[in-house]
Amino acid sequence: MTYTTPPDCEPGLAPGSAPVCELGGDQAGFATRAVRTGHHRTFEGEHGEPIFTTSSFVFGSAAEAAARFAGEAPGNIYSRFTNPTVRAFEERLASLEGSESCVATASGMAAILAVCMGLLQAGDHIVASRSLFGSTTLLFNRYLSRFGIGTSYCDLSDLNAWDAAIGPQTRLLFCETPSNPLTEMVDLRALAELAHRRNCLLAVDNCFCTPALQRPLELGADLVIHSATKYLDGQGRCVGGAVLGDRKRVGEEVYGVLRTAGPTLSPFNAWVFLKGLETLELRMAAHSQGAAQLADWLATQPGVTRVYYPGRPDHPQHHLVGVQQRGGGGIVAFDVQGGRAGAWSVIDATRLLSITANLGDTKTTITHPASTTHGRLTPEQRAESGIGEGLIRIAVGLECLTDIQADLARGLVLLPGT
Repeated sequence: MTYTTPPDCEPGLAPGSAPVCELGGDQAGFATRAVRTGHHRTFEGEHGEPIFTTSSFVFGSAAEAAARFAGEAPGNIYSRFTNPTVRAFEERLASLEGSESCVATASGMAAILAVCMGLLQAGDHIVASRSLFGSTTLLFNRYLSRFGIGTSYCDLSDLNAWDAAIGPQTRLLFCETPSNPLTEMVDLRALAELAHRRNCLLAVDNCFCTPALQRPLELGADLVIHSATKYLDGQGRCVGGAVLGDRKRVGEEVYGVLRTAGPTLSPFNAWVFLKGLETLELRMAAHSQGAAQLADWLATQPGVTRVYYPGRPDHPQHHLVGVQQRGGGGIVAFDVQGGRAGAWSVIDATRLLSITANLGDTKTTITHPASTTHGRLTPEQRAESGIGEGLIRIAVGLECLTDIQADLARGLVLLPGT
């Protein structure tokens, strides 16, 4: 099998452009695009994607430099906003999400900030779900509010609540689905229809599913946001993010924020994410399978009062799995007896699982959301989001399931009533 570069796939394409250099074009399968898209071979004829560790690029003449800076000619200028390795990651992820444009950022939070700075202005209003990552809520409440951007919150799955929260100044609807950490879901097609009927944009944080399991743009969303740090990398090695959407909003407006303000993804991190995307489909299938089995096992354990997993029939939005998601994902949350003391005793008894707030790794991770990922929220905000003191979140890795179960059993037997 050979890979040839089409004539329109020259080095120095404008950032955020649609993927054009992929084997078989748009007809190629997901796995093929995850391996092949975005790599424009240099004159060296390399097989693996190169890392361009350079801060700047050389121009052939003063006129060429002027044309690039003016946007009249495509090509690299400065690695804050044009770098071939970063561009390869952007093209590959854009192909997998089915988007026209992708802008890579220094982190997932930088991606959210770039969206808000690029598309909103003072006086605008956001409607977001209550079930958000804690830092996202703080960004909206503590920082965007300083610049005259207000935020209202509603229950993620309640479309009537979304509709009621939208006002004359609302410009953006923002959600995670599945949510962090309770894996709540919303009907994305219905929410997108509501957003557009009310002249709003819909942005979806697709961190938990990735395009291997869910593609929000195909369901009507306008913007997709990723923390590439999680499943896109897959091994907990680097920090990064991405925004995907159309050429105007993402390729121009969000990209403009990146070019000027500089929340830039490094070439090395982009290269790591490129390699992570190659195995994304295989890993997400394995994570989902392991999480489904672990969720069913947890539901049978004394001391566990509730399990949250989209793949289980008792999940309130279970009907959406198979409709908008191709699997339940790798995140399982569960409540235990004994509140914070009970949850901490389970966590502290583990010897195999990694006690860390990160997720999406080959290694299974475990955390107590009320004191880590959502610890900076007020008790009232956590209560509104359903995050109790006895809640534990697990991101199921790729170890043997029996070993994960045995490690959790060490702490589960210590819970009250067991």
